[in-house]
Amino acid sequence: MKVALTVNDFLRRAELLYPDRVAVVDEPDQPAESWGEITYGEMARRARAMAAGLDELGIAQGERVAMVSHNSARLLTALFGVSGSGRILVPINFRLVAEEVKYIVEHSGARVLLIDPELADAMADVECEMKWTIGAESDAVLMKFDTEPQPWDADEDATATINYTSGTTARPKGVQLTHRNIWLNATVFGWHMTVSDRDVYLHTLPQFHCNGWGMLYAVTGMGAEHVIIRKIDGTEILRRVEEHGVTLMCGAPAVLNMILDAAAEWDGPIPGRDRVRIVCAGAPPPTKTIERCMTELGWEFVQIYGLTETTPLLTMNRMRPEWDELPVGEQAVRLNKAGAPVVGCTMDVSQSGEIMARGNMIMEGYWEQPDQTAAAIYDGFFHTGDGGTIDEANYVTIADRKKDVIISGGENVSSIEVEDAIFQHPDITEVAVIGIPDEKWGELVTALVVTVEGSDLTEADVIAWTKQKLAGYKCPKKVEFRSELARTATGKLQKFKLRAPFWEGQEKQVN
Repeated sequence: MKVALTVNDFLRRAELLYPDRVAVVDEPDQPAESWGEITYGEMARRARAMAAGLDELGIAQGERVAMVSHNSARLLTALFGVSGSGRILVPINFRLVAEEVKYIVEHSGARVLLIDPELADAMADVECEMKWTIGAESDAVLMKFDTEPQPWDADEDATATINYTSGTTARPKGVQLTHRNIWLNATVFGWHMTVSDRDVYLHTLPQFHCNGWGMLYAVTGMGAEHVIIRKIDGTEILRRVEEHGVTLMCGAPAVLNMILDAAAEWDGPIPGRDRVRIVCAGAPPPTKTIERCMTELGWEFVQIYGLTETTPLLTMNRMRPEWDELPVGEQAVRLNKAGAPVVGCTMDVSQSGEIMARGNMIMEGYWEQPDQTAAAIYDGFFHTGDGGTIDEANYVTIADRKKDVIISGGENVSSIEVEDAIFQHPDITEVAVIGIPDEKWGELVTALVVTVEGSDLTEADVIAWTKQKLAGYKCPKKVEFRSELARTATGKLQKFKLRAPFWEGQEKQVN
């Protein structure tokens, strides 16, 4: 017997076993009316109501519904109500500016667009066939409790979500994740992290970001409690860990740094000691940061590696019994590696030193970009674009990026995209954007620019100009003016030469 694997399996089990258990504690402080505390029975009811609402709007199975939202119970429920009814959810990064959102809406062909109230004014010019502000307005249209949704002939190979990633080109690519991709990623992730119905999961990771790395599905399937946090703040994270008994969270190293900074000012014992597991990805944090997590917080540190294209889990590095007797500093050194392949994943290194992966977590492809798909998936492997090594213990270490991607605060930033925005300034004749080491952000987006003769352009001017065109996290935090930029004989930028002075003394060319 073969039964289709779909996202519905997770919420269906939670409703069946834990209908009266609190499923979600929604963010109380948000511009849309909070859903407060809802049970798994109520969450499932609202997911079905959302599906019925899409039926009434005439949104066919396979059509796209886009949502630009901070973390919320509504977005969490949409991952089941939209995808689970055979439609495709397009969760969009809330940090993007209107032009970027407009491109994604048009490229995905979304017929419905839901906008966070905080972003309504900024997104006023983004057009879509059906567009509503998230909250009472969208609830009135989408939530139809008086009718059962149309049945969906479940297909595990159907696309469940399209998640747009900056990648390495000026335009983002839409990663098609199937129900099968999502199901297997979630179950493997949950298995490796020993998720159970005793867990309390704090959403410190953006839900739009590869569907919260898929952890939110695993948490749902086990009937564990979700605690939604809308704006990331170290002190607020510690407060909620204390208030709700949080046991698990995921985030970029920048989030861990915020928590460590807040812990230094915290009055009293650090909440969650010997209880919280924090999963980090996006860039390997410094060994010192890992050690501080283990000693100052008393939390378990876990590192994973993956990409949106891999749903995302490829590797995991979690404490092993063999390391228990090692000094904490040595434990931190071992945890600094990306980790070993998870169950169901095979990894290798190409002749050029590129990390490759194969398994059921690899995307279906890039939405309507077959050439880009073929360039990433060939010879039986997905080619990550990251350079690295695999040691004799089968642990992966990421050493450099073969693509021009900067990872700042856990977010991918395309240097080409930033260069294109900066180069539109009339005073700039050349520009190169690189990532340089930064303790807080991992890598700092840095622009090296050459201006026209006589220009009085300042660093602040360049940053302000870029902020008009791109999301804030993509904009340079540092600008240096040069008389010329290193190029090859054919005119190509030699970024390795431009990066070299900033990375001198660093063992790895990522931070």
